[in-house]
Amino acid sequence: MIIVRAELADLPRLVKFRTDTAAWLQPRGLDQWSLPFPPEHMAASITRGEVFLFKETPTSDAAATVTLDREADELLWTPEERAVDALYVHKLTVDRAHSGSGLGARILDWAGDQAAQQGAKWLRLDAWTTNPQLQAYYLSLDFQHVRTVDDPAAGGSGWVAQRPAKFATHGLVAFSDRMS
Repeated sequence: MIIVRAELADLPRLVKFRTDTAAWLQPRGLDQWSLPFPPEHMAASITRGEVFLFKETPTSDAAATVTLDREADELLWTPEERAVDALYVHKLTVDRAHSGSGLGARILDWAGDQAAQQGAKWLRLDAWTTNPQLQAYYLSLDFQHVRTVDDPAAGGSGWVAQRPAKFATHGLVAFSDRMS
């Protein structure tokens, strides 16, 4: 798998990741991502170079996406926690065609490697409060549950966890030249 930074032209695909995942979760009784996410927020993250796509080849459709940044949600993380250097995983989504392949775990290893390379102490994330399967998945990958914030302003994503940033072998390769 190769890694490319998303471009504004990728915004429709990023929106599709969310709507496809919401449609898959809905029959399972989960309302995660059921409300549309403002595309302008995604566009701002793309412009800052924080959104990544994971592809089999430079011209293939994206198999997964993640946003990786230093933006700690003040509602979820305490001032003391925000004072410690960390990278934050947002919007990690794997296309259903690649589900069960271990790609999500590899992306998290890549993100932890990026955090370690940048000198961060932690790789952090938040997950949907009512999605115990997703929480168990993160726990199985050595994330430690920090707290659950039960506040409507968290938008349903109040389960927060972290694991130490560490160098990792993940098999993902950065690809700098975008091909159309």
